[in-house]
Amino acid sequence: AVLCIPEVMEAAKDSPLQVIPGVEISCQYKEQDVHMLGLNIDYKNDRLMSRLAEFRASRDIRNEKMIANLAADGFDISTEQLDREFPGAVITRSHIAKHLMMKGYVSSINEGFDRFVGPRAPYYIPRERISPHQAILWIHQAGGKAVLAHPLLCNFSFKTLLELIGQLKDAGLDGLEAIYSYLEPKTHTEEDMKKLARDFGLFVTGGSDFHGDNKPVIDLGCGKGDLFVPEELLDNIL
Repeated sequence: AVLCIPEVMEAAKDSPLQVIPGVEISCQYKEQDVHMLGLNIDYKNDRLMSRLAEFRASRDIRNEKMIANLAADGFDISTEQLDREFPGAVITRSHIAKHLMMKGYVSSINEGFDRFVGPRAPYYIPRERISPHQAILWIHQAGGKAVLAHPLLCNFSFKTLLELIGQLKDAGLDGLEAIYSYLEPKTHTEEDMKKLARDFGLFVTGGSDFHGDNKPVIDLGCGKGDLFVPEELLDNIL
């Protein structure tokens, strides 16, 4: 997404839209995915850009290995096909799963993850990960605010989530994405996440997690249609 920021800012220049440069960094804590948001970053920061470029390269190598392994076992898939189907996209496991769906191997992207490219699936290859603590440092060095994304998607027990947030607060965490487009009922609610933010002295953010066709039930800004992120939450980010 960082690569598109200049174009977006130029397109919004004479409009009422306000563009906030940001990045989402995939991290790992106790062998689980944790996503860190860097909001209002200096997207021209050389150190951050070089680190993200290295990160993307490691993901590309991992994806190419998964695609090659699938092809070797008879699946109709190749890097060239994916580049044609998703022109300009940064290819991810979601695109691989969608390709498998389009070819009829699975009936949904979720099934593609479960059967082929998810963490417990036979073609999954782990990629280089950094700690969320390191991501906070990168974000702050680029002048941004560090926010823990969609905490209820971390697949932790509530006890471990509290432990994680406590550690990240000590490392400089600024905010918690408490308002989010959850796709299924969760044990804990948005209000629980807002309370967590208050308890740890973090500000609250919100987001739809729009990912285009990879998340077709999520629309830009409004999520499943009922997402509401108050404008005053921008104050802490800006």
